[in-house]
Amino acid sequence: MGVFKVVFVTTILFWWCKENEMAKVVAETAELPKAIVRRVVKEKLSQLSGDETDMILHQEALLAFSESARIFIHYLSATANDICKESRRTTINADDVLKALDEIEFFEFAEPLKAALDEFRKKNAEKRAGSSKTNEVTKKRKIDLHAAAENGDLREKDEEDEGEDEKEEENNGDSESLHD
Repeated sequence: MGVFKVVFVTTILFWWCKENEMAKVVAETAELPKAIVRRVVKEKLSQLSGDETDMILHQEALLAFSESARIFIHYLSATANDICKESRRTTINADDVLKALDEIEFFEFAEPLKAALDEFRKKNAEKRAGSSKTNEVTKKRKIDLHAAAENGDLREKDEEDEGEDEKEEENNGDSESLHD
């Protein structure tokens, strides 16, 4: 069912783009990177066909896939934004995107996205745990260095104080001998 939707939307957009010369209208900044689109399409088609031979994509087909993906992203993000606004928030989160997928009836995309999201969150949690350990070690080193610097400063002050004490003793000794 999902492949049918993608092929159908791609075919419609291909003909629409060709008739309206959409390739000239779309700014390059709004286009998806062609190399990435080509790689994704080739990987998916080779998975579906089970054939490992290198597929050749016509330039117009690549444009149609790219435009289809761009329009899908815009439609999905607009729907997720609407869901976000209904919740009186300004930041779209992953749950908004998942709800938007359900709302635009792309149910088959929700599970793979949830799995990818869980994996992403798990990796981030591991990174945070690793970085917090690193931060703790770094903080401990800074505290130790700061304490050592303070102790070094105290030692210098102690040496200065001892020098002043010796001068005072010398002065006191001199004054005592004068008094005798």
